[in-house]
Amino acid sequence: MRSCPACGTANREDDEFCGNCGSYLGWSSRTSRNTPAATEPAGPSDPVGPAEPVAPVAPVAPVAEPATGTPAGPVTGTVPETEAPPAASPPAPRPEPTAEPVRTRAPQPAAPPPAVPATPAPAAAQPAPVRPEQPVRPAPAQPEPPAPDDPVVAVQPAKPVARRPVVRPVTADAEPEGPPCPACGTPNLPGRRFCRRCAAPLQTREQPAPLPWWRTVWPFRRRVRSGSGRALRRTLLVLAVVGLLFVGFLLVPAGRYVFEDVRDKLGGTAEISPTGVTASAHTSGHPASAATDGLTNKYWGAPALGSYLTCTFDKPFRLVGVVVYTGVSTEPEEFNRAGRPTRAELIITKEGGEAERKTVTLTDKPGRQTVRTGISDVVSVRLVLKDAAGQGEGRPIAVGEVEFFKRT
Repeated sequence: MRSCPACGTANREDDEFCGNCGSYLGWSSRTSRNTPAATEPAGPSDPVGPAEPVAPVAPVAPVAEPATGTPAGPVTGTVPETEAPPAASPPAPRPEPTAEPVRTRAPQPAAPPPAVPATPAPAAAQPAPVRPEQPVRPAPAQPEPPAPDDPVVAVQPAKPVARRPVVRPVTADAEPEGPPCPACGTPNLPGRRFCRRCAAPLQTREQPAPLPWWRTVWPFRRRVRSGSGRALRRTLLVLAVVGLLFVGFLLVPAGRYVFEDVRDKLGGTAEISPTGVTASAHTSGHPASAATDGLTNKYWGAPALGSYLTCTFDKPFRLVGVVVYTGVSTEPEEFNRAGRPTRAELIITKEGGEAERKTVTLTDKPGRQTVRTGISDVVSVRLVLKDAAGQGEGRPIAVGEVEFFKRT
């Protein structure tokens, strides 16, 4: 187990971050996961320690026998006395060399024992009594000191030989069973608050649901707590809606007019032709039908003020506007050849028989003049002439063209 240096919590050996505080556990306290199964055998390049030299044992020199072939031993007769060879003195001990690194060498075979020369027989002499002598005990063999090592000299370093890889069994760590990290996907033990690999927090907070659009507008855009006036605001909102419905009920005509006017301005328009055209009076050659034939060089000639032109329609429609062309023609040279109406009254009749009157002021110049109406369920329109310019004897009041437009 690895202890956290910050909070002291125990963690697994393969954890890199603390599960309690998310601190980095460091590398100093982490032990090796792989333990060698067996001791690696020494390779050919492993150094071998110096071997202790074995001192050869000097052989014991045998006792020389007489040349006559008589076995050695006590004799009873007179035997010529032979001189015994002097005992070999023990060699002086050599000074022990200083301990130095000893090179390994194979042990030398033991040298054969030196041959002892036969002693020549002495000349014949008077036999004398021979006193038996004690056999000479050979001197103890002294160990031969080790041969001095060769001097150590500088050598060129050899090329290092890399060790051959040794396969060691690796014990796989058991993966803990638990929820995966949301950042790296590493499984963690239950109860951890930080990932053992990337230290990401495991217990994330749930994000609040987005607010509806009306909660982002003042005064509803601030978050409210329970018991902080939510019921009061809901009550005020309900009262406001009820008040608007009550006011709308009282002002239905005005509200409907505003609504239809907006539709008139945003919607399209189309020209509609009347199914019937009549006039209260007209001059010779200038009938009432000339005012709705689509030509501006033909006109309806009214003999006097007060004359009117009536146009009827087969189906009710919403009358958006009326276009009036005054004068004989739209050409400026011919515009003043007859009288021109400058003020007129529109009497618009609805499907239920209700009539609306609208006074129209016209300019004394050639061209198109538009009158906006905005009346629904129209079934007939009457144009009554109230005032004119350029009127005289033999000069009728000319109305070049009258056009009606409906909402599409």
